[in-house]
Amino acid sequence: MSTTREIFEQHPGKPSTVDGLYSEHEVRLANRNAGAILELLRHDVTPTGAHYLLTHFDVPMLDPARHKVSFGEGFERSFDLGLEELRQLPQVTVPVTLECAGNGRAGVSPRNHSMPWTEGGVGTSEWTGTPLAPLIDRARPADGTVDIVFTGADEGFDSGTRHFYGRSLSRDRIAELGVLLVHEMNGAPLLPQHGAPMRLIVPGWYGMASVKWISTIEAIPTAYQGLQQAKNYRYRNHPDDPGEPVEEIRVKSLMVPPGIPDWTTRSRYVEHGRYEIVGRAWAGRRPVAKVEFGIGEEWIEAMLSPATVPSAWAKWSVTWDAKPGEHILRCRATDTDGNTQPVDPRWDAAGFGNNAVQQVRVFVSAGTS
Repeated sequence: MSTTREIFEQHPGKPSTVDGLYSEHEVRLANRNAGAILELLRHDVTPTGAHYLLTHFDVPMLDPARHKVSFGEGFERSFDLGLEELRQLPQVTVPVTLECAGNGRAGVSPRNHSMPWTEGGVGTSEWTGTPLAPLIDRARPADGTVDIVFTGADEGFDSGTRHFYGRSLSRDRIAELGVLLVHEMNGAPLLPQHGAPMRLIVPGWYGMASVKWISTIEAIPTAYQGLQQAKNYRYRNHPDDPGEPVEEIRVKSLMVPPGIPDWTTRSRYVEHGRYEIVGRAWAGRRPVAKVEFGIGEEWIEAMLSPATVPSAWAKWSVTWDAKPGEHILRCRATDTDGNTQPVDPRWDAAGFGNNAVQQVRVFVSAGTS
């Protein structure tokens, strides 16, 4: 890796990667962030302590009694909104599945040097807050507004650029997506690492849009050019490709791995017999139409329980008749638009949007060990 000075002043670019080998810096990212515990996919709502976590910089320590969100530049009726004022507004609680855009990056070859997600960067929580669109209307964006910009309190360097994490949406998109300004997660105040005291939730989109520790909201007359939108979080065929923006979550499914694991490899062990395999499937803002369970090259349709709302995952289950031997179990979902998970990861320079099927290696014993 480069010297400390180069990282901040010249930034020579990210190191190259080798499949199956992870650098000290990638291991440090993996230790700092957290993925889902797959056995907890049995729950409709992910326990708060097990919800995935991706923090770009440091967790800001904000005083809930004093912190305010400023509706400032570009609004005709600017105002500040504190936590107690937010609680007095009309409240809604919505289950929303959030997934990191880089979830599955470790399966893309060659991968981008970044957080080495396998499949754990996803979770579903019940978020409580107020719809954002009426607050934007109240602030009155100036004529000619193109984007509404959301900036968090977390600051750091990325690609040699110092900035506060920020994203934007158009005014129409805010209303269409049902964006929320939230203060509770699963019936309790937001934890510091999950954006306390206030954050955005953008249902159906990858997690990068749901800005945490939100501090300012601005209306601007041009397209937002912040690093985390204009340069990062874009699908690219090669590093110099301007790319297309990462937005709605692609259709995906996961299963609870059966049996018991090997400590280091996480390969599974079961006795021969019949087992209920349970999992979850989601597809951004679209319903999931079906889920299939695969044993080797054979696919069978699972029983699917519809999600309570399109922005939350759906439960699926299937009975597996486990025969002695070594097996690869897989699952794949299809949404109502006909999009189906690919067997192999699709290429992306940054490893975004990998929705290839999950594969679980299982050894089935002929008898008691």
